[in-house]
Amino acid sequence: MKIYDFNGSKNICGKRVKEARKKLNLSQENLAAKLQLEGVIIERDSVSRIEIGTRFVADYELLALCKILNVTPEYLLGI
Repeated sequence: MKIYDFNGSKNICGKRVKEARKKLNLSQENLAAKLQLEGVIIERDSVSRIEIGTRFVADYELLALCKILNVTPEYLLGI
C-alpha cells in the first residue's frame, strides 16, 4: 500500500512554493508554463494543488521548482 501523506498533506514544500512564487510575482499559470519549459508536464491546477498540499511532488519537480523560483531544495523542504 502506497502512502503519500504527512500530517494531512501530500507534500511539505507547498507553502514555500507559494511564498517563493509570490516573491517573484509569478502567477500559478506562469509557474506552470516555466515548469513545462523545464520538461515538467504540469497545469495551473496542479500548481494550486501543490501549494495547498493535495498533490505529491516528485523529486524532479522539486528540482525544477528550485531552479525556477531561485531557491534551494533545503528552503522548499523547510530544512
